[in-house]
Amino acid sequence: MTPNRVFRALANENRMRILSWLKNPRDHFPPQKDGDLVRDGVCGLLIARKLRVSHPTASVHLKILAAAGLIRGKRIKQWTFYKRNEAQIAALKRSVLSEF
Repeated sequence: MTPNRVFRALANENRMRILSWLKNPRDHFPPQKDGDLVRDGVCGLLIARKLRVSHPTASVHLKILAAAGLIRGKRIKQWTFYKRNEAQIAALKRSVLSEF
């Protein structure tokens, strides 16, 4: 988790929305056929639909968030499910607060 990657990831409104939605996935997404929303994460296709963007566009946003360490992907069958990386987010908060 480098500061440049984290700040780049957080500088986009859609990526901030994704992080917000993934905080309480049952409030923002319908039940999935495969994978539990909380335990396994949210399917990338559902995230794309909610953002109202194509799957490739959503994949770019998700890749940037994952590279920053803010989310984790988990493969189930042919799909990737995403959830927040709470440990990394907490470490980021501590790091930012210690600088001020």
